[in-house]
Amino acid sequence: MKFNSNYNPYSSVRTVHYAQKGMVATSQPLAAQAGLEMIKKGGNAVDAAIAAAACLAVTEPTSNGIGGDAFAIVWMKGEIHGLNSSGVAPESISIDAVKARGHDEMPKMGWLPVTVPGVPAAWAALSQRFGALDLAECLAPAVEYAKNGHPISPIVAKYWKIAYQAYKRQEGPEFAPWFDIFAPDGKAPEAGEIWSSVGHGQTLLEIGKTSAESFYRGALADEIAAFSAKTGGFLTKADLEEYQPTWVAPISTNYRGYDVWEMPPNGQGLVALMALNVLKGYDFAERDAISTYHRQFEAMKLAFTVGKEFITDPAHMQIPVEELLSEKYADLLRSRIGKTAMQPAPIAPNAGGTVYLATADGEGNMVSYIQSNYMGFGSGIVVPGTGIALQNRGADFSLNPAHANALAGGKRTYHTIIPGFVTKNGHAVGPFGVMGGYMQPQGHVQVVMNSIDFGLNPQMALDAPRWQWISDKMFHVEHGFPRHIAAELANLGHQIQMPLDSGGFGRGQIIWRNPDTGVLAGGTESRCDGAIAAW
Repeated sequence: MKFNSNYNPYSSVRTVHYAQKGMVATSQPLAAQAGLEMIKKGGNAVDAAIAAAACLAVTEPTSNGIGGDAFAIVWMKGEIHGLNSSGVAPESISIDAVKARGHDEMPKMGWLPVTVPGVPAAWAALSQRFGALDLAECLAPAVEYAKNGHPISPIVAKYWKIAYQAYKRQEGPEFAPWFDIFAPDGKAPEAGEIWSSVGHGQTLLEIGKTSAESFYRGALADEIAAFSAKTGGFLTKADLEEYQPTWVAPISTNYRGYDVWEMPPNGQGLVALMALNVLKGYDFAERDAISTYHRQFEAMKLAFTVGKEFITDPAHMQIPVEELLSEKYADLLRSRIGKTAMQPAPIAPNAGGTVYLATADGEGNMVSYIQSNYMGFGSGIVVPGTGIALQNRGADFSLNPAHANALAGGKRTYHTIIPGFVTKNGHAVGPFGVMGGYMQPQGHVQVVMNSIDFGLNPQMALDAPRWQWISDKMFHVEHGFPRHIAAELANLGHQIQMPLDSGGFGRGQIIWRNPDTGVLAGGTESRCDGAIAAW
């Protein structure tokens, strides 16, 4: 039987998933099942998150990989923890060095935007601190899918084709290994075709066996550093050896009785919290109302304008996070919202490729986890024979020495990937997230308001048509967005466009926990190959 797996002429409805002993929500079905398998083996929500994340590095390489970064918010035994496993720029890189290679801004491809990968360190740190199973056991499903192959999912296949065309335009020997691994037959794999990568499998085995030490201080580090030196990279073994992820305290704001948690800078979760601080000064009686969308649009533009100006490596922040989250600052921003669309400071959000997952076990532990290579497969640099596709996270650095996020060796850049979490009165409500470059804080605000202000269940909170600020007064709205409201917003000065494709509106997952019964309620993303595995 022949069919097009990405041709969907009819709308369909997903319902909320319920479970009690465990739940894993991801953007790819095999990864969700791998995570649940860990819980059934006696593991906890952290083990499930690691297993699912490792699988996604194999089953959805279009959005993340072993050479990317990760952030996590962990709710364990009634306490909240944050892990920042984003990498730093190589010590030897500088603004002058980049300009000497003929660039006036950071490029998106090649070695220049490559930063130290944080994903393997995240898996190891989570496992060592909270895991109930060995790291190698958590990585075993991913190893199997890499070595023995798995059928490609429909949305993954779609973005694989797009990436193949993009990387075909790159020149230089440093890009050849990408095609060896990801286009071995001279093309991107189709949906349903079996793809395998022995290199991925061997690398994952090595990471599991050494608790990621090989990646930063052993044989894998040697291979990464050697390829960098051979093909013009700045990344060295010393950069890898010195890297450590950082445990941090998540930041929060109280929104109508719920505490919404995000990771502190260098992540952009602060943008979502600032927008919510502005919006909680209004009463919203109706979701699909002109005034609701106008205020959301204006709050988001204001928060992003501030965030892009000041968010960077926390060691280089010029204004304290506490000040940006203060009620006084929220009042100041809110006072700038008028009856028509304002012209914000110029910011042009970029697209991005990321995976977000949420896990929960029967003991009440939960994880909000996100990892990414940034733009699709990342920089286009793959370490030969390893399956390690290196991220291009450094593309967000500024080459303006006076900017807060100016490029410097050993510095973390402004980071788009953000996991979210909600608590109420000191009890976990649950993890949530919406991936997709600069769509992420916008998705967080919409999901939080859908859930808290408008009472939507977790699946509908995700399925509701989304909007996205693009730049200046330009907003994209998704198909299903009320046309009459779009027309009225245009009358207020907003520039409204409706793209044909929903891929730019992000992909989310939600798990809420009933504190009285322990029952888990989950929603998964309908804009991708989203799936929930439940027990």
